[in-house]
Amino acid sequence: MLHSENQDDLCLNKIFTKDREVGNEAVWSVSSCKPGLGIHQLLDNSYETYWQSDGSQPHLINIQFFKKTYISCLKIYTDFKLDESYTPKEISVRVGLHDHDLHEIHKMELNEPDGWITIPLNIRAFLLQLAILSNHQNGRNSHLRQIKVCVPADSDYIFNHKYSNNEMRSYAMDR
Repeated sequence: MLHSENQDDLCLNKIFTKDREVGNEAVWSVSSCKPGLGIHQLLDNSYETYWQSDGSQPHLINIQFFKKTYISCLKIYTDFKLDESYTPKEISVRVGLHDHDLHEIHKMELNEPDGWITIPLNIRAFLLQLAILSNHQNGRNSHLRQIKVCVPADSDYIFNHKYSNNEMRSYAMDR
């Protein structure tokens, strides 16, 4: 089911009440894309648009932060009914300081996914990579309709769980 732009905003607000989306604080890159179907479509808050890869697998989406960031989860939106063989079947999430030290922290198989898929991470990283390893029906290229990177909505959580006193917490906030 396609949603209008206003419905998209309402849906996204309901989904992200416990998390804060921080994708706009990162630099995004993809391994490939069809012209006009790139990163902007992944981040436009519309279920009607999508990123489409253009090349051999695995298809990669890199999300790089300027500072080490506590990432609570990664959320992706897919629509098997519309995208069929373009829908990811097997995905891998990798993290690291840079692209030369990535290690896999989560791997999952999707069965005709439709809607939001939440991948809990609870990790600090500079670089987060989503790898699409295979598609349904042995499809070559992939579609992803939306992707969100989340931290806990309560920003104090990020600092309180790491530092034991107010002095150290204040140094972390000043930076």
